[in-house]
Amino acid sequence: MNVTGTATPTAPATLTNSDRCDRCGAQARVRVVLTSGDLLFCAHHAKAFEPTLREQALQWVDESATIDTPVVEP
Repeated sequence: MNVTGTATPTAPATLTNSDRCDRCGAQARVRVVLTSGDLLFCAHHAKAFEPTLREQALQWVDESATIDTPVVEP
């Protein structure tokens, strides 16, 4: 019996405070899903490597919009 199909990556879990950038150790805001595994990046390094990685990524999960901005009181 031959079984053929295509592997569909599951949606990665939401990034947590304990997820760290693989490049610098800052809080991860972007998960890049590749065939070889996942990479986690802070917003800065995700932007720096995006032109190269977007071509190879199965998924690009950007949660940088969830960055809390401090409230400055007048």
